[in-house]
Amino acid sequence: MSLLLEPNPEMIKSEGIYKEMGLSDEEFLMVEKILGRLPNYTETGLFSVMWSEHCSYKNSKPVLRKFPTEGPKVLQGPGEGAGIVDIGDNQAVVFKIESHNHPSAIEPYQGAATGVGGIIRDVFSMGARPIALLNSLRFGELTSPRVKYLFEEVVAGIAGYGNCVGIPTVGGEIQFDPSYDGNPLVNAMCVGLINHEDIKKGQAKGVGNTVMYVGAKTGRDGIHGATFASEELSDASEEKRPAVQVGDPFMEKLLLEACLEIVKWDGLVGIQDMGAAGLTSSSAEMASKAGSGIEMNLDLVPQRETGMTGYEMMLSESQERMLIVVEAGREHEAQEIVSKYGLEAVSIGKVTDDKMLRLIHKGEVIADVPVDALAEEAPVYHKPSAEPLYYKEFQEMEVDVPAVENYEDTLLALLQQPTIASKEWVYDQYDYQVRTNTVVVPGSDAAVVRIRGTEKALAMTTDCNSRYLYLDPEVGGKIAVAEAARNIVCSGAKPLAITDCLNFGNPEKPEIFWQIEKATDGMSEACRTLEAPVIGGNVSLYNETNGVAVYPTPVVGMVGLIEDLSHITTQEFKAAGDLIYVIGETGAEFGGSELQKMTYGKIFGKAPAIDLEVEAFRQGQVLAAIRAGLVASAHDISEGGLGVALAESAMGANGLGARVTVEGELTSALFSETQSRFVLSVKPENKEKFEQMVKATLIGEVTSTNTLHIETKSREVAVHLLVDDMRSTWKGAIPCLLN
Repeated sequence: MSLLLEPNPEMIKSEGIYKEMGLSDEEFLMVEKILGRLPNYTETGLFSVMWSEHCSYKNSKPVLRKFPTEGPKVLQGPGEGAGIVDIGDNQAVVFKIESHNHPSAIEPYQGAATGVGGIIRDVFSMGARPIALLNSLRFGELTSPRVKYLFEEVVAGIAGYGNCVGIPTVGGEIQFDPSYDGNPLVNAMCVGLINHEDIKKGQAKGVGNTVMYVGAKTGRDGIHGATFASEELSDASEEKRPAVQVGDPFMEKLLLEACLEIVKWDGLVGIQDMGAAGLTSSSAEMASKAGSGIEMNLDLVPQRETGMTGYEMMLSESQERMLIVVEAGREHEAQEIVSKYGLEAVSIGKVTDDKMLRLIHKGEVIADVPVDALAEEAPVYHKPSAEPLYYKEFQEMEVDVPAVENYEDTLLALLQQPTIASKEWVYDQYDYQVRTNTVVVPGSDAAVVRIRGTEKALAMTTDCNSRYLYLDPEVGGKIAVAEAARNIVCSGAKPLAITDCLNFGNPEKPEIFWQIEKATDGMSEACRTLEAPVIGGNVSLYNETNGVAVYPTPVVGMVGLIEDLSHITTQEFKAAGDLIYVIGETGAEFGGSELQKMTYGKIFGKAPAIDLEVEAFRQGQVLAAIRAGLVASAHDISEGGLGVALAESAMGANGLGARVTVEGELTSALFSETQSRFVLSVKPENKEKFEQMVKATLIGEVTSTNTLHIETKSREVAVHLLVDDMRSTWKGAIPCLLN
């Protein structure tokens, strides 16, 4: 579109053009009132992206305020590119998770790749070196050709970007359910390391200082990407393909190294990634946070395409770009640093004292708007909330124990369920050993990456069982945080903090907003009880296709600190003769379970109950026993219950099996998904010390027979399976479905 074709302010109002950009009638009137005049086309565009849910959180701010965001170790909470937690010795860990759902639904390879690129920039814009990537993915059932295509392309996109940029992809989770058929979820997490003195913020301070543009040139890709992410998908979404950005991991690697050098330079004032809403959000947010203004000459912006309008340059979401503010007169030093990496740093503007974002293009002022109005003063809505009818029905249901005729066949069938099955087909495509610090590779409860030059390591995981959340969002929200912490503890780490990605349907529907409210209530309570504050994250709403919402999926990304490398623990059994213990009692809890879904093809009833005080107590006991050197292996009991947990612990070991005796009703004993439970193995010589320290039940021992043998108290054999047979079933499930 050339400048001549841009509609004038009167047309924008009379023809309702602002609605196509995502502003409501009320919001357009607010803009008019703020400016004291009608906005022009570019200004309307600035407000439409900055006031989109994706940038302003206008529908989610009321619930986000509930999260505990402070703690003795928190150095930076929500509000910057990523959160930061102190890990001692003048070091800190920087991490964040974000979604790239809508782009991945229509262009899965680039959608996933640029999701990875964006989250990496959030971390190194804080001054941190990225050391690990994780992801959390949701797809429909692998029986449909379209879902197979999305799954294969998303995994390829994550691998293609992460492997090229040289950051290991060390962990994640994938669940499959019909609710994600039309709308996959692609959440990417990045973890980085930083020294305290290198922490940088996205602020445009110091009147007269220079605003510089670093990185790739600006093109027309990703225009209105933030608005696109704030609306439901429909059959017409395919037409939005131009809104998907295109990534270049090699450019990102150069940008990363240049920025890590520039953050150590004393001439840098502020730095921020040009992410969602591109040049608009980075400039307006940096000025607003510093209480200043910014003036930019868009003629100076490096452009990849000819004839770009100011509107297109400001709204483009081209990748691999950074905005920096440097001390006036030192621009050449910044240029010298980045030129080493084959990049250019171009002066495009200056910091002002009038709190305005002023844009000049071809000698004319094409926008002049208050930065606070863009960044801070978006309207905040507290949407109406209503309990859905289905929830009441589920709560009133009697406990249903699915009928099991053959326990061996059922266990093998559970191991073939794509959500439980081995994800080796996925992580074999990721380089998880690059930089050679990965100590625990994908496949255990949490990934572990050591911190070079110290005896410490970081454990990291992503978790969320959205089936529980659908049945009961508040309980499911508690479980999501608790399970993440359980995975961290099983690895020998103490949970530090979480980052979350709240994936929900359309908040304008009262039943969906109720899910959001309840889920965040549950998560907030769990974060407080388990002492894991929320240090940042992302909200992704409008995850619906043709009016059907995904299950509520607030993904929890958690990082924990391992104080001593000798504490690192994994889930597989270690030696024949080790004793096997279970921590926690089992009830008949099958609502949202793998067995229920497999038996009935749907989920219903109550989600498993959770007592957060009990959870915290048991986690504390497990971690203390690990640190005392008493635990050989640790695994949390989650999807598929005790039967699956025992199988996974045996399949990870070579040539080992287990002989176990269970009590009570067999189906519940083996497949119930009662919360706050662990399977631990302990060397016989540590039996007495362990039992004094931990409240646990001895159920059997590790054997050298390569079989999993489970019997009842009365010696009735429930399961007798070769571990090799279980392993081939478990490993072959996903490749088999894809072929």
